[in-house]
Amino acid sequence: MTTSSGSLLITGARLADGTSTDLYISDGVLADPASAPAGVERIDADGVLALPGLVDLHTHLRQPGREDAETVASGTAAAARGGYTCVHAMANTDPVTDTAEAAEYVQALGERDGHCQVRVVGAVTRGLGGAELAELGLMAASSAGVRVFSDDGRCVDDSLVMRRALTYVKSFDGVVAQHSQDPRLAGPGACCHESEYSGRLGLPGWPSQAESVIVARDVQLAELTGSRLHVCHVSTAESVDVVRWAKARGIRVTAEVTPHHLLLDTPLVSDYDTTFKVNPPLRTAEHLEAVREGLADGTIDSVGTDHAPHARQDKDHPFDVALPGMLGLEQALAVVVDVMVNTGRMDWPTLVERMSAAPARIGRVVGQGRPLVVGEPANLVLVDPSARGVVDGAASASRARNNPYHGRDLPDPVVATIWKGGVTYRR
Repeated sequence: MTTSSGSLLITGARLADGTSTDLYISDGVLADPASAPAGVERIDADGVLALPGLVDLHTHLRQPGREDAETVASGTAAAARGGYTCVHAMANTDPVTDTAEAAEYVQALGERDGHCQVRVVGAVTRGLGGAELAELGLMAASSAGVRVFSDDGRCVDDSLVMRRALTYVKSFDGVVAQHSQDPRLAGPGACCHESEYSGRLGLPGWPSQAESVIVARDVQLAELTGSRLHVCHVSTAESVDVVRWAKARGIRVTAEVTPHHLLLDTPLVSDYDTTFKVNPPLRTAEHLEAVREGLADGTIDSVGTDHAPHARQDKDHPFDVALPGMLGLEQALAVVVDVMVNTGRMDWPTLVERMSAAPARIGRVVGQGRPLVVGEPANLVLVDPSARGVVDGAASASRARNNPYHGRDLPDPVVATIWKGGVTYRR
């Protein structure tokens, strides 16, 4: 669903490596700029970076079931504003995406309403119940071609069920994306990083080890099965250590970190603002430093937004009762630029790897995260590295307003997003 299509010539752009280039788009593909006809539509990209379109492995689009919070149309419009040309729609919809028919339905919604490519994430267990495997093989063989499976929002805490899931998806090169939360150490009510803050605020604590013990178990199950494991929203120093250890052993594990776990910290919950309630919770400074280091050195492979829109009535409760989650798609690139690039921790080619190439590779997405060379699909984002602005949460393309960056001064990098050769967002 694009706002324009056909031929487009982008002049004077720079690639991530600093190379100056013109880009000519014809029939959805990058073509030789010398072949551009006279009078073709042009974008002057002087001072602008041209990067492969961003790919998100972790997006909650809420449709079907919670269209009051988000739809495929509104969520992918937010994605386009954030520079994304592909998102993975998580399975915790209503009904749950745990059958081939449900996966094909979400895929059809994406094809009809999407402002970017929508890849379907299938549930690991039926109804997210944690006991019986969902239709993994049928979802993989369906027209949706599911390759990522997750019960995100709930942990697959039964070791035998997790082993079976890893074993099953190996046959078609799938990956199990785990929400790592030991339910005995951090139960359903846990909502604040276990620390002086949780004690002072009287909020149920969520210790960092409740994440890392599941990561430690799962990487060993991945080693046992020889299958692919993806660790969702890594938020603790201990988890980074475990993933680093597992990679050194050659275990097939990848990991993601969210923008909010790179920037926002536990003290923000001190006034009980439910905008900052998220699962896993915001952590303290030492954990932020660990995940930043992990993203910089490649221990953490990718940035996943965990874009989690909620209707106002689901956030308008006491902190321990409100639903967890926050918006992420529109400001994800801004946060990574501010925290990682502008501080010198990461260069632009590494950002492309973490936010485009790696998530496309993990999700086995064809035609995304590709170099911007002749013959490749025209999926790209134009970025002004110097632009900044104050975030206005009310201006979001999302239906929801639980934006944790509202009122913050952040980079405002996205000039235009182009998917399949058409402009899906332009400032």
